[in-house]
Amino acid sequence: MNLPHQSDLPINLLAACFNNTVATYKFYWFLAIIGRVENGEMTIAKHSLFAEMVAHSWYTVNYFHLSFGKQDKLQRAIEEIKVIEHLTIDAKRDLIFKHLTQSSEKNTTKILQHFDAEVPHRFLSPWFKAGDKVLAYQYSQNLTNNCLYSVYKDYIEINPNWLNYLKQNAGILKDFCYWNLAVYLQTKNPNVPDIPNKLNKVPMRKALGEQRKFWDIVINELGSVDCIYTNSKLTVGHYAVEHFLPYAFVSHDLMWNLIPADPSFNSSKSDKLVPLEKYFRPYFELQQTALQIIQDKAPKHKFLEDYLTIVPDISLFEYDRVFDQLQPMATIAKNNGFEFLLT
Repeated sequence: MNLPHQSDLPINLLAACFNNTVATYKFYWFLAIIGRVENGEMTIAKHSLFAEMVAHSWYTVNYFHLSFGKQDKLQRAIEEIKVIEHLTIDAKRDLIFKHLTQSSEKNTTKILQHFDAEVPHRFLSPWFKAGDKVLAYQYSQNLTNNCLYSVYKDYIEINPNWLNYLKQNAGILKDFCYWNLAVYLQTKNPNVPDIPNKLNKVPMRKALGEQRKFWDIVINELGSVDCIYTNSKLTVGHYAVEHFLPYAFVSHDLMWNLIPADPSFNSSKSDKLVPLEKYFRPYFELQQTALQIIQDKAPKHKFLEDYLTIVPDISLFEYDRVFDQLQPMATIAKNNGFEFLLT
């Protein structure tokens, strides 16, 4: 992915900001800058940018449990701030930003201020050697090599030569940043699905009305099914459509991961894991029964195609084959911080 060209600007140096990246701070620092510029700001308080970095990455760390790497200071900052500020994992970005910029907690201020030691000047390393902080500040204030911004003690000031470019190409620049971030995070989370959609989207679960119709066919045929978790009888209109593996991990609503469940259990389970040694067999048997009924009653049902994402042919939806697909995913989810439900 290339950035829009402009003859009087060193676009190649801006693109080089994400070369040889060893932490996420560059990505979120740049996203924070673009966001402030879109709001009409040219002189931007560092503290606001640090708060934006946390707010931008909040869902990715806390909800989707992506790893930024063991040594990543932004991830550690988010985890500490969540505890200090008593913020929920699904707090809105604007609320997080407002909360952090107005916080009176000294520890929060200290955590955010920690980024000042490295982030603002090192981001400019493509324009000049930025290892020496004092010299880097001087170079930036002289707009050496037409660098993106000047760095001062408490704020940065966007280079006027770059201002229109940033405003006019904000969407493309953010996409470029997210694309590079996705590539970087894929190396840290090699087996985690759908990383791009876990970076810049608020988790919005779709209504599962169509998937419910699939299970209505099954339950109507059987009269009822037993909840695999509570053994309670489930009938049409009296069950929840539940993600067997957490939605926040798989990030999809494919039918092979959806089963009817007791509504109260579904609420308590939320985005937690359940032990496969206890629940995989009843899950599999329920899915297998559903497939047999749907193939008989509605052989052209569109959701039958969902099963082809884990088996090459529906006739191969077999216990061992499906277990070998789900077990590694559950292990990865556990290793990424998804908790088990106590049952």
